Amino acid sequence: MKKRFVSIIAIMLILASATAIAATTQPPQVGSSLPEMKLLKPIDAHDLQYLGLSGAGLFSPDQVKAQALIIQIFSMYCPYCQKDAPNVNRLFDLMEHNPNLKGKIKILGIGVGNSPFEVNTFKKKYKIGFPLIPDADFKIHKVVGEVRTPYFVVVKLNGPQKLGVVYSRLGAHENIETFLAEVVKLADIK
Repeated sequence: MKKRFVSIIAIMLILASATAIAATTQPPQVGSSLPEMKLLKPIDAHDLQYLGLSGAGLFSPDQVKAQALIIQIFSMYCPYCQKDAPNVNRLFDLMEHNPNLKGKIKILGIGVGNSPFEVNTFKKKYKIGFPLIPDADFKIHKVVGEVRTPYFVVVKLNGPQKLGVVYSRLGAHENIETFLAEVVKLADIK
C-alpha cells in the first residue's frame, strides 16, 4: 500500500512538472502580460536614445519610453526574417516619419540564438534602423515559448495591465500599413 501511494505521488509530480513545462512553452497570449525578461541594453547611443534608456547593463521592456512596443523575434539565419527585413524597415520608417506615431510606438528585435556579432551583421546587411538585441543563449526565446521566427508580439506599455499583450502572431506581414493600423487600434495609441 505504501509503495502504491509513493508511486501515485511520483506520477502526480511528473504530471505537474509536465504541465508547468508546457505552460512555459506557449507564446505570449493576447490579454496576458508579457513574461518577465531582461534584455541587454544596446551599445549604440542612437539605439539607447530611441528606447529612452541610458547606460549599460540590462533592461526590461517596461522601461522603454513609449505607449506600445513591437517585439520582433528573429534569427539572422531565418530566410523568412531575411526576406521580411525590408517590410519591417518600412514599418519602422512609417512610425518614425508619422508625427502622430513617432515616439508612441517603438520596435525592438530580439535575435534568438544570435550573438552580438551576428545581430550586428544582420543589422548592417539589412540596414535595420531600430535596436536589435542578441539572445545567444536562448534565454529570452525560452521565456516567449520557443516560438518560430519571425514572431511578433505587441505590448501596451501604459494602462492598468503591466506589459499587456495586445497582439501575438507568427509570420511576416505582407501589408505593413494594415499591420500598423492594427497595432494603433489594439494598443489604443492616442
